[in-house]
Amino acid sequence: KKKKVKQRNNERERERERERERERERERERERERMIKDIPASARTVERQRERERERER
Repeated sequence: KKKKVKQRNNERERERERERERERERERERERERMIKDIPASARTVERQRERERERER
C-alpha cells in the first residue's frame, strides 16, 4: 500500500518539476524578447551590416 502512495508522490513531484522547467523556459523567452526590444533599431541595423561584411569576407 505504501509503495503506491510513494509512487503517486513521485509522479506528482516529477510533474511539478516539469512545470517549473516550463515556467523557467517561458521566463527565459520573455527575457530574450525584452532584450530584443531594448536594443535600438539602429544597433540592429549595425549588427546586420557587420553580418554582411562577414559574409563578404568568406
